Amino acid sequence: MKPYLISEEPEGYILFTINRPDKRNAINDDVMNGLAEAIEKTEKSSAKALVITGAGEKAFCSGGDLSVFHELRTEEQAYHMLSKMAKILYRLLTLNKPTIAVMNGAAVGGGCEIATACDFRMAKTGIKAGFVQGTLCITTGWGGGTMLLEKIPVANALKMLMEARVYQADQLVDLGFVQSTYEGTEERGWKNKLVPLLSIEPEVLQAYKNLLLQKWNSSNLWVRMEKEVRNCAILWEGDKHHQQVDSFRNRK
Repeated sequence: MKPYLISEEPEGYILFTINRPDKRNAINDDVMNGLAEAIEKTEKSSAKALVITGAGEKAFCSGGDLSVFHELRTEEQAYHMLSKMAKILYRLLTLNKPTIAVMNGAAVGGGCEIATACDFRMAKTGIKAGFVQGTLCITTGWGGGTMLLEKIPVANALKMLMEARVYQADQLVDLGFVQSTYEGTEERGWKNKLVPLLSIEPEVLQAYKNLLLQKWNSSNLWVRMEKEVRNCAILWEGDKHHQQVDSFRNRK
């Protein structure tokens, strides 16, 4: 089974689906490469937007695949993986077309970082999401903390990062992390909420997105994200992190 799917939808957007439902749509190297491919395809196509979701009904994305990434022990090994994904998410963040995360299931850890890189986040009623990296004795490692502080009120961002817990969909709306919720099937749910955005001419959508990109270009956003990545890599090497990961995997 291919770990990701990319499709051009007749409504005028590109859909990227993390296709690892048996792994709760955890991210591995193949999915990273697939996301980069989807971003490039959207950039070069006439598509109005990029939508990201997960296969199945249980998870949008459960973050990095610990069965793979637990083998990374040193700071430099971790940095290689973390910086690769951070660069991809920066490309997603700065894509000059609207991006939407459809959180059709749970989103934790790196899954929330992917969602944060998108312009808008839709959540299915009843899902849970949170930046739980702190429970593994690390910080956000793909630039998600820096991006979150750009997206929602600072106190709410710090609350989500420092508490390292999951929140219900209605709480995520109150925090400003999720812009809208939906119920029901795909057709009657989140796709209907895309109609107003997709009815606007692409030149208008890109012009507004470029206003935001101008702001970020002047604020050294990538430099700040890269520092976040390096700090996470340092924590990754620590014994506390490896002990927590081992404990988590043994519980599973």
